[in-house]
Amino acid sequence: MSSITLTGITKSYDGPPVVVDLDLQVETGTVFGLLGPSGCGKTTTLKMIAGLLEPDTGDIRFDAASVLAVPPEKRRIGMVFQQPRLFPHMNVEQNVGFGLRMQGLRPRDALPRVRECLAMVQLDRFARRYPHQLSGGQQQRVALARAVVTDPVVLLLDEPLSNLDTQLREQMRRLIRRVQERLEITTIFVTHDQDEASELSDRMAVMLDGRLAQTGRPIDLFMRPESVAVARFLGSTNLLPGRLRAPGLLETPLGPLAASCTDAAEPDRPVTVSLRWEHLAIARAAEPGRLREGPNSFRGVICDVVFGPSRIRYTVEVDRVPLVAVMPTEHEYRRGQAIVVHIDPRRVRVLPGDDLTDEPASDDG
Repeated sequence: MSSITLTGITKSYDGPPVVVDLDLQVETGTVFGLLGPSGCGKTTTLKMIAGLLEPDTGDIRFDAASVLAVPPEKRRIGMVFQQPRLFPHMNVEQNVGFGLRMQGLRPRDALPRVRECLAMVQLDRFARRYPHQLSGGQQQRVALARAVVTDPVVLLLDEPLSNLDTQLREQMRRLIRRVQERLEITTIFVTHDQDEASELSDRMAVMLDGRLAQTGRPIDLFMRPESVAVARFLGSTNLLPGRLRAPGLLETPLGPLAASCTDAAEPDRPVTVSLRWEHLAIARAAEPGRLREGPNSFRGVICDVVFGPSRIRYTVEVDRVPLVAVMPTEHEYRRGQAIVVHIDPRRVRVLPGDDLTDEPASDDG
C-alpha cells in the first residue's frame, strides 16, 4: 500500500491546460473518488498517476518517493478501464494470470493466486470460459481480478461501471468496496456518477475545468458545498439569489429567509442560497397542524409531479419562484394543490457570489 501525493500538476495537449496546478493527497488504504463532468481532466489525472502520460509540471509521489522517472510497468499499479479489454483468445483464468506470467511466474506457480482472485470476485466457477461467454458485469469482474492479482500498491479505476445497467452497477460497487477493504489497497475511482462517488469513496473531490473545486467527505460536499459551481454540479438543489440583511436573515425572491449560519456572507452583498430538494418539507395548506406557518414557511401551489419508486419529486411555485422538493411516496399531492413549504434554517446553505447566469436545468444527482 502507498499514499499518493500530487503537487503542482499541470498538463496540456498543445493548447490550454486540461489539468491546472493540481494538488492532491490520497491516504494509504483509502478510496478517493474523483468526480466531474466529461472533459474536466479527471481521466488525464489518472493516466498521469499510472505513468501513461507525463505531466508538464509538478511531481507525483507514492509514499515519499517520486515516480515520474518510473515506467508504468514498474509502478505496481492495477488499473481497470471503462472497457474490460480482455484477451478474446484467453479464458478467464488465463486473462487473470497474464500479469503474473509477465512477471516471470510459471502458470502452475501463478494458479493459486489466480484462483484466489477469481473467488474474491465470485468467478471461480467461470475459470474456463472465454470473454464472449460472459456478461458485461462478469467481464468487468475479470478485469478487476486481473488488476489486483499482481498485488499492486495502487488501484486505479477509470469509470469501470459506466457501461453496465443499474442493477449490475450496484452489485459491482459493493464488490469493488469488498475487494478494496479486503486488500486494503489505496484506490482512486474516477467517475461522473455521483452515486458511485458517494457510495465508494472515503474522501472525494469535485473536479471542474481542470481544477479541484472542493475536496472532503462525500457528505460534506453534498450537504456543505463551498461554491455555486460545486452546488450546481452536484445538483438536487434549488439555487436562489439573496442578500444578508441582518445576522441570520436573508432577503430572497421568496421573501425573508432565516438561516442558522451566515458567517460566509458579508452584509448587503449578493449571495447564493442553496436549498437541497430533500430539505424542503411540504404539506397541504388545509393541514396547518402538519407544518406551522411562520418564519421560513411559504404558501405555494404544486405545478409538477414526477413519481419515482421511493420518492416523488414536486415542483412548487411560490410567488412565481419554482422550487423542487422530494418527499416519500406516502405523501402524495396533485397538480394545482395549495400547499405550504417549510425550510429548516439549519438547512439553508449560503454561498458566496450570485453567478446564476446560464444555469442549466436541475438534474437529480
